[in-house]
Amino acid sequence: MRLGVVILAAGQGTRMKSDLPKVLHRIAGRPLLGHVVDCARALAAVEIVVVYGHGGERVREAFADQPDLRWVEQAEQLGTGHAVQQAMPALRESEQLLVLYGDVPLTRPETLQDLITATGHSGFGLLTVTLPDPTGYGRIVRNAGGCVQRIVEQKDATAEELAIDEVNTGILCAPRERLAGWLGGLSNSNAQGEYYLTDVIGMAVADGFDIQVRQPAAAVEAEGVNNRVQLAALERAHQRRVAERLMTAGVTLRDPARLDVRGRIEHGRDCEIDVNVLIEGEVRLGDRVRIGANCVLRDVEIGDDVEILDNCVLEQAKVGSASKVGPFARLRPGAELIGGAHIGNFVEIKKSVVGRGSKVNHLSYIGDTEIGAGVNIGAGTITCNYDGANKHKTIISDHAFIGSNTALVAPVTVGVNATIGAGSVIGKDAPDDKLTLTRAKQVSISWQRPTNKK
Repeated sequence: MRLGVVILAAGQGTRMKSDLPKVLHRIAGRPLLGHVVDCARALAAVEIVVVYGHGGERVREAFADQPDLRWVEQAEQLGTGHAVQQAMPALRESEQLLVLYGDVPLTRPETLQDLITATGHSGFGLLTVTLPDPTGYGRIVRNAGGCVQRIVEQKDATAEELAIDEVNTGILCAPRERLAGWLGGLSNSNAQGEYYLTDVIGMAVADGFDIQVRQPAAAVEAEGVNNRVQLAALERAHQRRVAERLMTAGVTLRDPARLDVRGRIEHGRDCEIDVNVLIEGEVRLGDRVRIGANCVLRDVEIGDDVEILDNCVLEQAKVGSASKVGPFARLRPGAELIGGAHIGNFVEIKKSVVGRGSKVNHLSYIGDTEIGAGVNIGAGTITCNYDGANKHKTIISDHAFIGSNTALVAPVTVGVNATIGAGSVIGKDAPDDKLTLTRAKQVSISWQRPTNKK
């Protein structure tokens, strides 16, 4: 069976009170529509058509790097049935058609695959959900035998129909050619003057179709976003889902409610993550990694037995095995710790390699630098890598010792086993095995400390 997917993403989202199209608001750092597109791809759809409208060009631009998507404009907002009707000419390969919604981001592919399987090659499938409070949703009307007959919208429902607690999610699967015919027969003679996609249910029943119904494991899979309160609620629901998946896979989370994953995380065994940690982009953790509280990890690779202490920010960096970082340290893009390194409090590393077993423990800035093995960098050391126009490189060779409050003015090389005296400004290469320092002679003179004049 060749499956096609239509994603309805034309809504204006007035209740968001935003200039941003609703489907571009984010959950877990990604647009709502992006979650739905990923779900469609997971179903191996042969074609995906997105129906856009309000702010459409901005929506298309946000997905300009995804050539597998086809775009259809719904210039007039005349209802969901009209929206799907606009998409039909763009569908050329599909046998069965699945309709999804760009503001319903948490539907799982497993749920949809169950619906598709139940529908088969030529059947009609409908995803419904049972709610304790169905207010606002279209109700599923069944006959005495329990078979679905039609869907009635809230504004068109009778008092008896309003008492029904099984509601329509809007997600359906139907034969493409038959659906095209039913869409052509839609009428807008209803309270909202719109062409309802839900009306095709009654048409399918009249044509002898037995509607196959499936429900998601949790109602949140069918929830959409209409305002920022709902957006926040679905964000937390998504994060709970991610946290449960991590814990099931063996990760210890000190408080699952205080973790935010806005990307992908891969991990080894026996990892621990403390509270208020933010994961963005692609993050890989080795075995026995410990992440302290209030850390931000963005596109980083962390080796085995690494400890990241509290309040650290790591971005596009690599941390080798058995290293320790923090607290209050920052690894900027291009930072690489080879292994067994110590990066301490209020240290910033940028575009630099820190060799095996080397230490930069206090109040230092290291940029555009190669640090060898077994090096000790004293507190307050900085590499002066920028001359106002260009960046220059500093090389600190194996087993060098850099005294506190040193400025290394690049380009400069510190030799093997060299020692730099505290308080020095080093602008020329320092040779191997020698003490190099620049320091004015200390003198003491008699003087009178100024006092305030009254």
